[in-house]
Amino acid sequence: MSLWARFVCEQEAEDAVQDILVKAFEKINMYKPTVSFSSWLYKMAYHHCLNLIHRKKLQQKFKVGLFTPNMTTDSAAQVIERQLFSEPLSRALDKLTAEERTLLVLRIFEEKSFDEIGEIMNKSQEAVKKKYGRTKTKLKKIMDHMKEEEKCVSYNTLFKTKA
Repeated sequence: MSLWARFVCEQEAEDAVQDILVKAFEKINMYKPTVSFSSWLYKMAYHHCLNLIHRKKLQQKFKVGLFTPNMTTDSAAQVIERQLFSEPLSRALDKLTAEERTLLVLRIFEEKSFDEIGEIMNKSQEAVKKKYGRTKTKLKKIMDHMKEEEKCVSYNTLFKTKA
């Protein structure tokens, strides 16, 4: 990734953090101590970032005719995923929805409880548990399918070199 693209991603992230903190300050009177403060703040950040992603997708739809696909840069989330995960896992995560990826991150990396995740995502604890189970199954199927494709490709390569 170019230095300019990395700067843009970092700048977008810094802007998002600043916007979220300003929103939190403005809405602090709406905080109810029935949930943890971190969950309340995370929920605000989650919805803010979903709005940013939605806005960015709309902007990209309007710019489709202006740029070739090779000129677009990866999102900050895609860059981080590529750095944190192996190539196959990163590609598999790309095939999940934003909500599914967020659910995995909240549960596995942030170690949030299903109750906290439900609060963040405006879903019941049971709905989150079911969605988490389905997401894990979906990710496993995607990974298994990718392994099978890899075997087929390597078999075909081997077959061509032997022939």
